[in-house]
Amino acid sequence: MFLKTLKIENGESVVRNITFYKGINLIVDETKSDNTIKSGNNVGKTTIHRLIDFCLGGDGTNIYRDPEFKKDNSQIEQFLTSNSIVITLILKEDLKNNDSLEIVIRKNFLKNNKKIQEINGEKFSDEDFQKKLKELIFKSNIDKPSFRYIVSKNIRYEKNKLLHTIKVLHPQATVSEYESLFLFWLGLEMDNNKSSLMKDKKNEDNFQERLRKDSDRGHIEQALPIVKRKIDEFSKIKEAFDLNPSYSTDISNLNNLKSNINKLSTEISVLEMRKNLILESKSDLESEFSKIDSQIVKNLYKEAKALIPQIQKTFEETIEFHNQMTAQKIKYITHELPKLEKDLLDKKNKISKMLDEENLLTNKLKKSNLVENIEDLIIKLNKAYEDKGKLEEQERLWIESEKRLENINAELNKINEKINSKDDLIKERIRIFNEFFPEISEKLDGEKPVLSSSKYKDILKLDIKNIDGNPGTGKKKGQIAAFDIAYIKFADSLNIKCLHFILHDQIENIHGNQIYNLLKIVKESNCQYILPVLKDKMPNDVLNNESNIILKLSEDEKFFKI
Repeated sequence: MFLKTLKIENGESVVRNITFYKGINLIVDETKSDNTIKSGNNVGKTTIHRLIDFCLGGDGTNIYRDPEFKKDNSQIEQFLTSNSIVITLILKEDLKNNDSLEIVIRKNFLKNNKKIQEINGEKFSDEDFQKKLKELIFKSNIDKPSFRYIVSKNIRYEKNKLLHTIKVLHPQATVSEYESLFLFWLGLEMDNNKSSLMKDKKNEDNFQERLRKDSDRGHIEQALPIVKRKIDEFSKIKEAFDLNPSYSTDISNLNNLKSNINKLSTEISVLEMRKNLILESKSDLESEFSKIDSQIVKNLYKEAKALIPQIQKTFEETIEFHNQMTAQKIKYITHELPKLEKDLLDKKNKISKMLDEENLLTNKLKKSNLVENIEDLIIKLNKAYEDKGKLEEQERLWIESEKRLENINAELNKINEKINSKDDLIKERIRIFNEFFPEISEKLDGEKPVLSSSKYKDILKLDIKNIDGNPGTGKKKGQIAAFDIAYIKFADSLNIKCLHFILHDQIENIHGNQIYNLLKIVKESNCQYILPVLKDKMPNDVLNNESNIILKLSEDEKFFKI
């Protein structure tokens, strides 16, 4: 699937209508780097990347919150939300074939009933929107990996994606989430819920650890028969006393009541335990929120910018992205708190009534004319029933937890066996990928990195090893470009559905010779390479070829023209 056009409309007025071509697509910032007043950092040269990301399921907030816009943040946000701004992205399966599949995506920045989110004229919710795109582009209906995970490799303008070749997901992504993504990259669709199972397993392990603080399974198994024998002994002794029927009924009711109170008390303790686990996790996550004063950072940036005009500006973006992901995770782990708190309140009200009833029965029995030894016996018998109730409830919790854990492990084993059965195919797919990757990389910077696989605790991992050690910043950018281009060649060779466009940023760190080689490789590949560049940092002969340029920007010609 290729990019065809990107249109920005304000009502009936067209703000931008950008056409993409196969090969090189440059967005050129013509602001001179020696101009200390006009730096060119807020002209919107990466806005195309952000808008494409928005049309492919992103929330779009980085379009007006990115440091690129600095003082104009509120201006651009108001422009996008206070006008009739509509973004239309058209994807095309084959740019040379008019009859090939075309996907028309329309979105705006409004909410609720004013929100526009369409695919080929049909409206979709956020969740269904991404599922439909996954179905149309990748011909896939499985849940994992998500559509956003799959396309993360193709849109690289955020810091972590510019520093890591294959670790392209958010920092909190789990190894099992990466595993499903790696398998999908290799053309191996496996519809499984391994990631959620791993989370369930961790939660169950934590729950058992809390249970173990009260009593482990072995202790319960040994203690319960002893308590039951005590009850039998006390019951036989009690039967020897000539108790009137009314008193016997009261004693029986009291015993049952105490047992139920104890059982309910244990249930409340378990609910409190689960609630505390969630609150502790929430507290841990909240501590991850970045509390750095953005205004101080901006002031420091202004001072540093005067000294180092080329300074990178991704600090605020990283903080914002980190905080958003942490907030989403907090929302996920706290969704059951309201139900827990309601259950706790109901059970506490119930136990309060039981305690009142117990007090009445106890006082009634104390008024009876019985010898002290029967009262002492009743106390011991009641205590034994309490112990029995508590142990049986703990045993029940252990049995249920162990059963859940057994089922989780069984499901994980099935999934792992299914993945392990594909080991030979996985190695073969990686071998095919390495027919392209080292060759392209060598043409760029003389290095031959190799993709390899490994297993750790039944989790598939992909790694890239450079024979000559770790690459520098410039060579790292070259490695990332080589990987992304090689993947398209690999996917095409096996008829694996993929995106044929690559959105990169900060190519200025690459040496001039690497840029020439990169552009040459792109022209020889079945892909689109969309790249924002500074005019002063690119070779003149590249910029003199107008067919390479899709958009020119400057301080006087900003992206949104405001």
